[in-house]
Amino acid sequence: MSLVISDDMLQAARMTEAELRQEIAVMLFQREKLTLAQASRLANMNRYHFQHLLSSRNIHVHYDVKEFEQDLETLRQLGRL
Repeated sequence: MSLVISDDMLQAARMTEAELRQEIAVMLFQREKLTLAQASRLANMNRYHFQHLLSSRNIHVHYDVKEFEQDLETLRQLGRL
């Protein structure tokens, strides 16, 4: 699925595409809708930089066994494991 956000909407929000992607990724991570790995990918950031972004906003990384297993499955599907 693709989501198209017009340039007008980005200008109204005074955000770049990258900033909007990061905001969406942070929000979905904070609401526990995405794992750390998934949110990092959505934000187009490596995990280290995404974790730094979370830290700068005082958002704690929640990472449990279930999320670890989901990340392993994602890696298997991507052929990286």
